[in-house]
Amino acid sequence: MSRAEELWERLVRAALSRERVGAGAYGHPSTGIAGNVPSSLANNRDIDEILRAADEIQDEDPNISRILCEHAYSLAQNLDPNSEGRGVLQFKTGLMSVIKQKLAKKEVGPIDRSQDIARLQEFYKLYREKNNVDKLREEEMKLRESGAFSGNLGELERKTVKRKRVFATLKVLGTVLEQLTKEIPEELKRVMESDAAMTEDLIAYNIIPLDGPSLTNAIVDLPEVRAAVSALKYFRGLPKLPVDFPIPATRNADILDFLHYIFGFQKDNVSNQREHIIHLLANEQSRLHIPEEPELMLDAAAVRDIFLKSLDNYVKWCNYLSIQPVWSDLEALSEEKKLLFVSLYFLIWGEAANIRFVPECLCYIFHHMVREMDEILRQQIAQPANSCSSESGVSFLDQVILPLYEVVAAEAANNDNGRAPHSSWRNYDDFNEYFWSLHCFELSWPWRRSSSFFLKPKRRSKNMLISGGSQRCGKTSFVEHRTFLHLYHSFHRLWIFLFMMFQGLTIIAFNDGHLNAKTLREALSLGPTFVVMKFFESVLDIIMMYGAYSTTRRVAISRIFLRFLWFSIASVFICFLYVKALEEESKQSTDSVIFRLYLIVIGIYAGLQFFISFLMRIPLCHKITNQCDRWPLIHFVKWMRQERYYVGRGMYEKTTDFVKYMLFWLLVLSGKFLFAYFLQIQPLVKPTREIVTMSPINYSWHDLVSKNNHNALAVASLWAPIVAIYLLDIYVFYTLISAVWGFLLGARDRLGEIRSLEALHKLFEQFPGAFMDTLHIPLFNRTSGSSSKQDVEKKKKVDAARFAPFWNEIIKSLRDEDYITDLEMELLLMPKNSGIISLVQWPLFLLSSKIFLAKDIALENRDSHDDLWDRISRDDYMKYAVQECYHLIRLILTELLDDEGRMWVERIYEDIHASIVKKTIQVDFALSKLPLVISRVTALMGILKEVKTPELEKGAVKAIQDLYDVIRHDFLSINLREHYETWNILSKARTEGRLFTKLKWPEGAELRAQVKRLYSLLTMKDSASTIPKNLEAGRRLEFFTNSLFMDMPVAKPVREMLSFSVFTPYYSETVLYSMSELQMKNEDGISILFYLQKIYPDEWKNFLARIGRHESTQDSELLQDPTETLELRFWASYRGQTLARTVRGMMYYRKALMLQTYLERITSEDLEAAVSSNEATDDRGFELSPEARAQADLKFTYVVTCQIYGKQKEEQKPEAGDIALLMQRNEALRVAFIDIVETSKDGNVQTEFYSKLVKADINRKDKEIYSIKLPGNPKIGEGKPENQNHAIIFTRGSAVQTIDMNQDNYFEEALKMRNLLEEFRRDPGFHGIRPPTILGVREHIFTGSVSSLASFMSNQETSFVTLGQRVLANPLKVRMHYGHPDVFDRVFHITRGGISKASRVINISEDIFAGFSSTLRQGNITHHEYIQVGKGRDVGLNQIALFEGKVASGNGEQVLSRDVYRLGQLFDFFRMMSFYFTTVGYYFCTMLTVLTVYIFLYGKAYLALSGVGESIEFQAKITKNTALSAALNTQFLFQIGIFTAVPMVLGIILEQGFLRAIVTFVTMQFQLCSVFFTFSLGTRTHYFGRTILHGGARYQATGRGFVVRHIKFSENYRLYSRSHFVKGFEVVLLLIVFLAYGYNDGGALSYILLTVSSWFMALSWLFAPYLFNPSGFEWQKVVEDFRDWTNWLLYRGGIGVKGEESWEAWWDEELAHIRTLGGRVAETILSIRFFIFQYGIVYKLHVQGNNTSLTVYGLSWIVLLVLIILFKVFTFSQKISVNFQLLLRFIQGLSFLVALAGLAVAVILTDLSVADVFACILAFVPTGWGMLSIAGAWKPYVKRLGLWKSVRSLARLYDAGMGMLIFIPVAFLSWFPFVSTFQTRLMFNQAFSRGLEISLILAGNNPNTGI
Repeated sequence: MSRAEELWERLVRAALSRERVGAGAYGHPSTGIAGNVPSSLANNRDIDEILRAADEIQDEDPNISRILCEHAYSLAQNLDPNSEGRGVLQFKTGLMSVIKQKLAKKEVGPIDRSQDIARLQEFYKLYREKNNVDKLREEEMKLRESGAFSGNLGELERKTVKRKRVFATLKVLGTVLEQLTKEIPEELKRVMESDAAMTEDLIAYNIIPLDGPSLTNAIVDLPEVRAAVSALKYFRGLPKLPVDFPIPATRNADILDFLHYIFGFQKDNVSNQREHIIHLLANEQSRLHIPEEPELMLDAAAVRDIFLKSLDNYVKWCNYLSIQPVWSDLEALSEEKKLLFVSLYFLIWGEAANIRFVPECLCYIFHHMVREMDEILRQQIAQPANSCSSESGVSFLDQVILPLYEVVAAEAANNDNGRAPHSSWRNYDDFNEYFWSLHCFELSWPWRRSSSFFLKPKRRSKNMLISGGSQRCGKTSFVEHRTFLHLYHSFHRLWIFLFMMFQGLTIIAFNDGHLNAKTLREALSLGPTFVVMKFFESVLDIIMMYGAYSTTRRVAISRIFLRFLWFSIASVFICFLYVKALEEESKQSTDSVIFRLYLIVIGIYAGLQFFISFLMRIPLCHKITNQCDRWPLIHFVKWMRQERYYVGRGMYEKTTDFVKYMLFWLLVLSGKFLFAYFLQIQPLVKPTREIVTMSPINYSWHDLVSKNNHNALAVASLWAPIVAIYLLDIYVFYTLISAVWGFLLGARDRLGEIRSLEALHKLFEQFPGAFMDTLHIPLFNRTSGSSSKQDVEKKKKVDAARFAPFWNEIIKSLRDEDYITDLEMELLLMPKNSGIISLVQWPLFLLSSKIFLAKDIALENRDSHDDLWDRISRDDYMKYAVQECYHLIRLILTELLDDEGRMWVERIYEDIHASIVKKTIQVDFALSKLPLVISRVTALMGILKEVKTPELEKGAVKAIQDLYDVIRHDFLSINLREHYETWNILSKARTEGRLFTKLKWPEGAELRAQVKRLYSLLTMKDSASTIPKNLEAGRRLEFFTNSLFMDMPVAKPVREMLSFSVFTPYYSETVLYSMSELQMKNEDGISILFYLQKIYPDEWKNFLARIGRHESTQDSELLQDPTETLELRFWASYRGQTLARTVRGMMYYRKALMLQTYLERITSEDLEAAVSSNEATDDRGFELSPEARAQADLKFTYVVTCQIYGKQKEEQKPEAGDIALLMQRNEALRVAFIDIVETSKDGNVQTEFYSKLVKADINRKDKEIYSIKLPGNPKIGEGKPENQNHAIIFTRGSAVQTIDMNQDNYFEEALKMRNLLEEFRRDPGFHGIRPPTILGVREHIFTGSVSSLASFMSNQETSFVTLGQRVLANPLKVRMHYGHPDVFDRVFHITRGGISKASRVINISEDIFAGFSSTLRQGNITHHEYIQVGKGRDVGLNQIALFEGKVASGNGEQVLSRDVYRLGQLFDFFRMMSFYFTTVGYYFCTMLTVLTVYIFLYGKAYLALSGVGESIEFQAKITKNTALSAALNTQFLFQIGIFTAVPMVLGIILEQGFLRAIVTFVTMQFQLCSVFFTFSLGTRTHYFGRTILHGGARYQATGRGFVVRHIKFSENYRLYSRSHFVKGFEVVLLLIVFLAYGYNDGGALSYILLTVSSWFMALSWLFAPYLFNPSGFEWQKVVEDFRDWTNWLLYRGGIGVKGEESWEAWWDEELAHIRTLGGRVAETILSIRFFIFQYGIVYKLHVQGNNTSLTVYGLSWIVLLVLIILFKVFTFSQKISVNFQLLLRFIQGLSFLVALAGLAVAVILTDLSVADVFACILAFVPTGWGMLSIAGAWKPYVKRLGLWKSVRSLARLYDAGMGMLIFIPVAFLSWFPFVSTFQTRLMFNQAFSRGLEISLILAGNNPNTGI
C-alpha cells in the first residue's frame, strides 16, 4: 500500500497546487483527480464531470467545490462499496485526501452540512448571474447570424467555448442538486430545465452531432447529412418499439433503434454505426448532387451503391455456396429494406471484435439474422430475437460473438506464444475457411454449441509437442507445415520449367549444339521428367494436407488423391515407354513401335496440357471456359487442375496487360537462358567428358564414394555452383530489366523534370496554369475563352490569382516548420494578383536583382530600341520585373498624388508610351540618368512603406519633388513644346511650391503591399537563385511543382470528393520528447537537443527567430518560459520519428481541405468578378470558417489507435499526457484505445475489455465518445493488426490511408489527396478490368541525410518504393501492400477481413497479407507517384539489422502461408514468376547467393583435400586440355549486390540527373556501401533460412531514435555472432584450406582472382559491425569495450539473468529456437559438414606419409579425445575442487608438462612437423564446432547424459576465441589515430558535405574530451 499511497499523495498535491491554466509548464494537460476516475466505476462519466466542475469553481467557492467532491465520493462508494475494482481504493483515498485538504483550508469551526443544499441552490443562481447566462446564447446567435465567412469567427469561437464551459458546469450543479434533494423551488426548477435544454450540444459526439444537435457545428445543416438522417427514419411496416424503449428527445426513432432493441446491440455500437452509415450515405449523395429543400431525400442511386458495396462480399459468398441471398429479387427490394440490411450488417461488424478477421463468418451471421428479422417484421410489436436472448437479457455480444471468440481465443492460447507448430492450432484463416463450404450450416442458428467447430483444445503442456487429437478440431483446407518444400509446393510450375529448360539446354550442349534426330530423341526425356516432377508435387499435396483431413471437404481430399493416382500411373507408364523405346533403339530395330507410341502419348499429353493452360490462363479464353463450366467434362478437368476456393477466382487481367507482362518475362527469360547456355553449361561440357573418362585417380584420402562411378563427386563439385547460379541468376536478369523498364516508365510519367532550383525558377511561370489544370476544380469559363493574346494574358492573371493563396500557404507551412527564414518566406510568397495591375506579379525570388541588371543593360546599350528590348527580354523574369516596375510606379503615384500630380504622371507615361511605339526610347530619354531616377523612386518608396508621421510626410513630399526635378531636368530629352500647356501648369505649380504638397498616404493593405514590393524590387541587388537554401525545402518544392505536370485525375470539388480516414497504430513509442529526454547526455556527453542543433543548424536559427529569440540564445533561457519550452519540445520532436510529427503531417489534410473549400466556393461564373474584388483569393480566416470546417470534417477523419493509452493514463505515464496534448492542439484528432476494467461480481474480480474513442473537450480533458465492450482480450494474435482491428470501427469514409507512426506528411502533398482518391472512380478499364482496391503511394525517406548507413538505407528503400513498385504495378500487376502509406478502398476491405491479418507468427509481416488478400479477393493494387508521404527508416547498423531480420523472418513465414500458396497456384505463369521473384523468391535467391559461395568453396575444398584437383590439373597438362583447367579455375565473381545497385543508380539518374547519380554512386563506394550490402546479404540469409527451418520469428522493436552512440563490442558480438561471425569464420577456414592444399598452377595471382569475392564477403561479415560503429576505433572506447566483453563472457548468469548480462544466458537464448524433432535433425545434418575438414586434413599431414587407411582418421579422433580431456582438466570447476585445490593444480601442471613433452618428442622423433601442428588445429577447430552444434541441437538429451556443463565450457572457449580474433585487428587499428578520423569521415560524409562539424557531435559537450 505504501507505493500506492505515495503515488496518490503526489497526485493530490498536483491536483491542489497546479495553476488554473489548463496546461503545465511542459505542455501536459492538468491532470487532477478528475482525470483519474477508475474505469471500473461503471458510472465514471458522471463522477468525472462532477470532479471537473469542482476543479472549475475551486477558486470561486471552495465550499461548493468541497460539496461536489463529497458527492462524487458518495457515488463512488455506492457503485463499489468494498473497493474491489482496480484502482478504486486508491481513487477513494486520493479523493478523501483532497476533501480533507479543502476542509483544512476552511475557517476554524465545524462545518454545517445541513446548509449544503441551500448553499448549492444559492451558488447556482450566483453563477448564472456572474456569467450572464441569458446573454451568452444571444451574443453567440448574433455572431453566428453575421455570416459564415465573416471576420468575427475568432470571437465566435471564444463565445462558443465559454458558453459550453458555463453550461457544462451548470449541468453538473443541477444534476447534483436533483440527486441530493427533491425539494427544489419551482422557479429554480424551471430555470434549471431551461439551462439543461441549452446543454444539448454538450453531448459527446464524434463528427456529426446526432443525439444532441449542435448549433456550433455546421455539419448538421448540410443538406446531404439531413437527407441521410431522414433516410434512416422509422418507416411504415416496421413493428412498433415498446413505449419504455429510451429514445433521446432530440431525435426521432430510426431503423437502428429497431435493430438495437430486437438484437441487443450495445448502445455505443449503435451510435457509432448510426454516424458511420449517415456519413457513408451523405458522402455518396454529395457525389451525385446536393438534395434541395423542402424535401431532403436521398437518391435511390446513392442507397443502391452503398448497399451493393457493403454487401458485395455477402452476395459473392451466397453465389459461391449456391444459396439464395436473403432477398429473392434485388430490384423489388425497397430503399428502406436496403438500408435496414446495410445497418444490420454494420452493427454486426461493429461489435464482432476479433471475429472481424473472419469475414465469411460475418456473412453467415448476417444471413441468419436477416431471416430471423424477417419473422419479427411480420409482427405488430417488435420482439427480441431468440438468437440473442438469454435469461440475463438480450445481447448480441454474449450470445453470438462470445462463443466464437472463446474458441478462437482458446486455439490462439494454444500456440504457446508463437512457439507451437502452426499445424497444431487453428488460426483466423482456419476458422474463416470453415464457412467456405455448406458444412458451416451444420452450426445451425442459434449456435449449436455441441458442434466440433466450437470444440476448445486442451491447454498445451510445456512438454507436449501437440495437444490431444481427440480434444481438438483440425485445420481447414491448408496446413502451414514448417519446411522448405513449401517453395516447391507453391511454385512447382517455376521449378518444373527451370529444371526442364536446364535439362534441355544440357542435352543440346552435350550434342555440341546439333539439333539432329539423336538430340531430339534425348530431348524427349523431358516427358518423364515432367510427369515425375508432377508426381512429386502430388505427393507433396498429400503430405502438406496432413492435419486437415478431418475438417477439409471430401471433394478437396478426393481431388488430392485422384491427382496422386493419375500422376503415379502417368509417371510409371511414360517412364516405362521411354525406357522401352531406348532399349528398342539400342537393338537397332528399324521399326520401333513403342517409340512411336511414346511419341503419340507425349504429343497428346503435351498438347492437352498446353491447350488447357491456354484456356485457363489466357484472359481472352478465361470467360469462355467460365461459361462452359456447366459441362461436366470441362468442370472436371478444371477441378483436377486447380482446387476451387472462395478466394482466388477470376484472377486474370485484361489482354493488353497480359501481353505486356508476358513480353517483359520473355525478355528476362531469353537473356537468362542465353547466358545459361553460352556462359554456364556449354563451357563445362568438354571438362565434364574429360573427368568422366579420366583414368583412375590417386586419392590422397581414404575414398569411400568415387572409386567406380566416373569421378562423380568431382563432376558434382564442378557443376554444383553452376546449378546454383542457374537457379538464382533469373533474379539478376529480372532486376536489370525491371530497372530499365521502371526508368522508362518514370521518364514517361515526367518524373525528375524539375530536379534543381534552377529548373524551379525557370519554369515557375508555368506553375499557375499547371496547378489549375491538375489540383484546382475545373472552371468552365477558363477553358472556353478565345485564344487572343488579351484573353491569354487575362487567363494567366486569373490562374495566378487562384494559384497564389495555395502557393503562399505552402510557403507559410515551410516557415512554420522552420525550413526557411523570414526573408526567404517574403521572397517566396506570391502577390495576390487581385487585378490592381493587369500584369501577373511573380514572387520576388524570381525578380530579385533583375532591375539592377536591366539598368546596367540600359546604361551599356549603344544599339537601337529593339536591340535593347531584345536583350532585356532574353530573361523573361527581367522583362516581367521591368514591366511590373513600370506599371507599379504609375499606379502608386496616381494613388498618391492630387490632380496636378496625376496630370504629371499621365504626361510622363504618355510620352514613354509614344517613344515605345516610335521605338525612340534611347533618343527621347537620357538613359544614362536612369540610376538617378531609380534612386529617387527608391527613396520615395522607402518613406511610403513606413507608418505615416508628419516628419515622414514632409520627407515624402521632398522625395517626390526631387523625382520631378530629376525627370524634368535630367531624364527627359523630348521636345516639351508639344504639350506646352501641361508642362507650363506643372512648372508654375512647382515654382509656387504647391505641386505634390497634398499626398494621399497609402492606407489600404493592398496598396501598402505594392509599395513594399516596389521598394524590394528596386533595392534587391543579390540574386535569389539559391533560395530556398534548405535542402529539404528545395526538394519538397521541386517535387510538388514537378507533380503539377504529371498525369492525375481531375480534382472534384471538396463536396463531391470521396471521404477518407487516416489510421495510425501506436503502442508505446515516443510521442513528444520531454525536456529530460532532450537534455539527457549519453556516455559521450551528447544530448539529443545538442545533436539536433548541430545537425540542423539553419532550422535551429529559424526556430529561434520564429519564437522571437536571438540566434545566440542559450537553451536554459528557453526553459524559463513554459510556452517556449513547449515549442522547443515540438521543434525537436518534429525532427525525430515521433507521433507528434506524424499527427502534424496528417492534420495537413484537414487544413488543405478547409483551404480548398474556402477558396473554391466561388462559382466559375463569378470568377472574374471575385478575382477583381479579392474574394476568391482571400484566404484569411479559412481555418475558422464553419462551412469549411464542416466540409473538412465530413471528408476527413484521423484516428490514432493508442492500444495502451488507458493503461498509460492510469500509470501517469508522460506519453498519456503528450497524447492528450496532441488532441488539444488538433481538434479533429481522435484517439482509440483498449480500456481494461476490473469489476467485482459475487466476490470475484472480472476483467472486461472496452474499445473506446475519445477526443479533447473544452476543459482540456479527454471526452469519451464511444465505449464498446469486447468479448475478451483483443490481443490474441499479432499486436499491431489486433490494435488496428479494434479501432477500425471508428474510421469513416470510402477510403482509409494506413500511416505508421514513423511517417510525415506535407501540406503541399495534402492538396493532391482528392485527386488521388479519384483513382478509385477512374474510367472503367483505366487500371485494368477491375477498379483499384489499394492505391500505392510513393514515399520519401527523410532519415538519409546524416550518416552513411542512413544514406544507404534511404537509397535502397527509395529505389524500392519508387522504381521497384512502379514496375510491380505496371506492367507486372503484382504490387502488394508493403506497409504504409497506401490508401485502401475502406468498404471493400472492412467487409473482407480488414486491412491486415493477425494470426500469430504466420502473419508477422501483417501488412503484406492485406495485399495478398486484396489480390485473392479480386482486388487491384495500383501505384501513384505524383503524391508522396515522408517516412523514417532505421539509421544505425544494429537497428537496420533488426529490421532486415524481422522482414526476412516475415518472408520465411510467408513461404509457409496459404496466401502465398494460392497466389503461386492461381496466378498465370508469368504473373506467378513476377510474384515469386518480388516476394519470397527474392529472399530465396539471396540465400542461394550465399549458399553458392559455400558450394563453390566446399567443392574447391573437396578437390584440394581429396587430391582430385591436383590429379585432374596434372592430366590436363599432359593432354593439353585448356578447357578443363579453365573450368576448374572458374572465377566466382557472381555478386548479386553489384547488379541490385542498378535500380538505385537508374532511379537517381531519373530524379536527380546523370552527374549527381554518378557522384552519389562513387561516393557510396568510397563509403564502403558494398560492405554494408554484403553484410545485409548475410542478415537476410540467416533469418530467412532459420525461420523456415525452426520458426522463432517475432516482432522486433528496432527503436527509431537518433543513433550516434558507440555500440559496445559485446553488444555487436551478441547480435551478429551466429548470423555473421560463425559463417564468416567458416568461409575464412575454407579459403585457408584451399590456399594450403589446393593445386594452383597460376600462383598467388590466380588464387587472389579466384577467391577475392569470397574473402570480401567473409571480411565484410566479420568486421562491418565495427567498421560502421561510431567511435569504433578510438583507443579509450576499445579498452572499455574489452573490459565489458570479458565481464559479459565470464559472468556465470543464473535465474532471471538476461542475455545482455551474461554469456551463459545469451547462449541458452541462441539455442531456444531449436524445439522440434525435425529442427534437431536438420541442424545435425547441416553440422556434419564441419567434420569434412578433419577427414581431409589428417591425410595431408607429413606424419602419416602416403597411408590412406581409415586407421589414420581413427587415430586423429584419439588425439582429439586427449585434447578434450586436457581441456576438461584445465576447466575443472573450482566449486567442486575446493577441498583439493593443491592436488588439482598439481595434476593440471603435470598434464601440461606431459602434453608439451609429448609434442616435442613427436616432432623430434617422428615425421610430425610444426606445420602439421597448425594443420591439426585447422582440422580440429571445425570438428569441435560441429560437435558443439550437434550437442546444442540435442540439448535436452545431452543434459540428461550429464555432459551439458562440459559442452558449455567448450562453447565459451570458442566464443572467446572468435571474439579475440575479431577484437585484435580492431584494437591494433585503434593505436593509429588517423584510422578513427578516417572512419568518422566515412560514416558521416553526408554531414560533412553539409558543412557540419560532426566532431562536435561525437565529442559532445563533455568538458573532459580533450584530456
